[in-house]
Amino acid sequence: VAMVLIFSATGLGFLDYKFIWVNPTYLWSGIVGGLIMGFGFIIGGFCPGTSLVALATLKIDGFFFAFGVLIGIFGFGESVSTFEGFWNAGFLGRYTLPEWLGISTGATVLIVVAMAIFMFWGGEKLEGIFGEKRAKQPASMKLLGAGALVVLAISVLAVGQPTADDRWEWIEADKQPLISDRAIQIHPGELAGLMHDDQINLVMLDLRDERDFNLFHLKEAHLLDPRTLEQQIDWLLEAPANTVFMLIGNDEQTATEGWKTLTASGVANVYVLEGGMNNWLAVFGHPGHEYCATAQRKADGTLRHHFSIALGDRYSSAAPDPHELPEGLKFVSKVQLQQKRNKASGGCG
Repeated sequence: VAMVLIFSATGLGFLDYKFIWVNPTYLWSGIVGGLIMGFGFIIGGFCPGTSLVALATLKIDGFFFAFGVLIGIFGFGESVSTFEGFWNAGFLGRYTLPEWLGISTGATVLIVVAMAIFMFWGGEKLEGIFGEKRAKQPASMKLLGAGALVVLAISVLAVGQPTADDRWEWIEADKQPLISDRAIQIHPGELAGLMHDDQINLVMLDLRDERDFNLFHLKEAHLLDPRTLEQQIDWLLEAPANTVFMLIGNDEQTATEGWKTLTASGVANVYVLEGGMNNWLAVFGHPGHEYCATAQRKADGTLRHHFSIALGDRYSSAAPDPHELPEGLKFVSKVQLQQKRNKASGGCG
């Protein structure tokens, strides 16, 4: 029920699933722990919560089950250091069923609901065969509840989950002025200072093609295909609070589209290099390249500087000294760290 309601809310735009904390996956220790817990539940006849309820009613078996749980917790805490490697084995981060199955969230929801209904139905049938004979209860409410869940699951599949473009439409009225007012475009001089600022965790994402990146790129910049930005959201959201993301294109067009995608997905402190790499090279020129002819400068997103050899970041201008900026260079500092949204969490995690 919680799963259906969560993804119904995210599909309608009331909730952002990326900001719900999901337990990280530790595959092998999770499998072994699940087997141990499953045996314990079946043998003892309680889960931790129901054992506490049984204890509150002074049931002897509830008392011993709860006492056993406490002993197990203490024993685990005292011994975990001896098998810590296995405890952390199979770490996959935030890994969910849609990613594992390679299907949409809506299809996964429908499959899980169908499996749950089948398991409840099968459990009742087995209980009727092997358990105590009880008077049959009216099935109308069960059928109504199961039908409602199936209908909601089908609606989740039909509505789908919002894309970055959908999310941008929801916030465009508030965020578009930041682009128009040039509040997110960072001057090369300011970026040069950020590259040497120990208080800032600067992550430079170069969205150009591999050829241009190999010709020249800033020191410690990461090459990233802009078409895969949505797949990078999870690790970008996990970055430290003092992280500043700088998007770099040859001009501003590709980086601005990337800014929209990341901002709509909730990534904070994202900026665009003003004028892109072409402007950077115009400010921090170095021997080994020359400005292209006028005819070549007309294409948007084109590297307008010619390099005789591809040296990547092995140029002085790939990491200029902020204390030796070109004479007369003036700019307005715009980077302001904004507080990240925390993921909501709770439950046994």
